[in-house]
Amino acid sequence: MGAAMAATALAPVESGQRWAYGLVLAASAVALGVSGAPAPLYGIYETQWHFTPLTTTMVFAVYAVAALGAVLVAGRVSDVMGRKPVIVGAFATMILGLLVFLLADSVPMLLLARALHGAAVGATVVAGAAALLDLRPDRGARSGQLTGVAFNVGIGMAVLGTAVLAQYAPSPLRTPYVVIAVICLAAAAGLLALREPHTARRKARIRIAKPAVPHEIRVDFWFSAIGVMAAWSVLGVLLSLYPSLAAAETGMHNLVFGGAVVASTAFAGAASQLFATRIPARRAAIIGDLGMAVSLLATIPALATAQPAAVLLAGIALGATFGLGFGGSLRHLSEVVPPHRRGETMSAYYLLAYSAMALPTLAAGWAATTWGIATVFPWFIVLVSVACVGAALLGLRGTRAAAR
Repeated sequence: MGAAMAATALAPVESGQRWAYGLVLAASAVALGVSGAPAPLYGIYETQWHFTPLTTTMVFAVYAVAALGAVLVAGRVSDVMGRKPVIVGAFATMILGLLVFLLADSVPMLLLARALHGAAVGATVVAGAAALLDLRPDRGARSGQLTGVAFNVGIGMAVLGTAVLAQYAPSPLRTPYVVIAVICLAAAAGLLALREPHTARRKARIRIAKPAVPHEIRVDFWFSAIGVMAAWSVLGVLLSLYPSLAAAETGMHNLVFGGAVVASTAFAGAASQLFATRIPARRAAIIGDLGMAVSLLATIPALATAQPAAVLLAGIALGATFGLGFGGSLRHLSEVVPPHRRGETMSAYYLLAYSAMALPTLAAGWAATTWGIATVFPWFIVLVSVACVGAALLGLRGTRAAAR
């Protein structure tokens, strides 16, 4: 019976679509790239449209709020209707959001565009993660690792590419979105040719997924969830306020520098996840959580030096430890999640991740508008560092319990 189920899950590969797994990974990378692409442009919006830091973080956070709604339903919908319809629909929504960005001339239009992208990316992340497990049911940890790598590569390439286009190409608030739309159309064309990977679907009522997880993996889930919450709270501020702060502190106002700061962090995260294969998932997550705490604190003196090289090096260290923490957490969860609860469990996981991205980012934006980002940033860093240490302690506790 188990062998038959595994054979069914691998059917898309065996029937000739050996590229299906890589395509879903690439689609996930493109989706996360779309989520991070506006990061280098926020400074232009702030200057031309007279944004406050709170407005910037609102534009960013509405994406996370929309993603929350998507992850509540996308897992269950993909369990019932299939992964392909959810991912294809998400890419159609993504392209619509890019069109709104192209036409945007006001803050409400930016909010609409980000809401569309949040819903699309949230659905892609959840359905894509479940599809990878369907396609390679015997390689859950590897799928978790490669998903984390794809996320970071997608964000890094999109942020750096957007920064270069915005700095040197005409129409900086238009050209990047046109290029990204072309990439999304190419990915969508590939997805249309994809055979449905979730062949063991059962008819059921589609409902909002409850934020609950299987009882037998509850401790493992919370270890992974707290780690990703700490990591993604950093990601939220990194993609919204940090490029402007780095530029202000170093005097480097070229958009490519701000993009390079974010991209170097993302690429370092991808590299650390890629080369951490031999480190057990739980151990990698614990090392990453502790390393993130140290690296986060190191960004404070790095910014104080006003040296671009120091800021870049601090970002690389943060990215490497972020990759271990996020990648290890995702790998660990992928190893223990029951096959029949994949969609709903990944929904719960990303629900907490996007909550951690949205709420601290909004709080940081409000505080930065009141007291200034340079004043607020160190306090934010200290609080998130404490959360990272807490995640590591929970992981160590679970390690000791498993050893008994």
